[in-house]
Amino acid sequence: MQLDHFNIAAPMDLLEEVRDFYCEVLGFEAGFRPDFQRRGFWLYTGDEPFIHLIESDRHFAHEKPAYLDHIAFRSSGLAAVQEQLDQNGVAYRRSFISEFEMTQLFFKDPAGTGLEINFPGES
Repeated sequence: MQLDHFNIAAPMDLLEEVRDFYCEVLGFEAGFRPDFQRRGFWLYTGDEPFIHLIESDRHFAHEKPAYLDHIAFRSSGLAAVQEQLDQNGVAYRRSFISEFEMTQLFFKDPAGTGLEINFPGES
């Protein structure tokens, strides 16, 4: 089994902020999305849509308790990602796991989704 995509459902004004964040800060690209009943966006990494954004006025922060802590990505180019986060005023926490020789960055997107990016072999 492997992760196919993840979905964020929010009102359209917040969804546009989330789209811009993932595209401008993390390098995803908005691309083709079928003509579904509700508006939204698909964000691609390479040829695959990996983040699905869907308009929903029923989903609001703290609607009910949530237990998903974060979503993690593996990447390279630690310095460039940190620079993008800094330039966009995104607060993050940096951690280094010496046993794996891996640096991690932890932060949140505009909808409050916890994100982690792992950089193996980079410090």
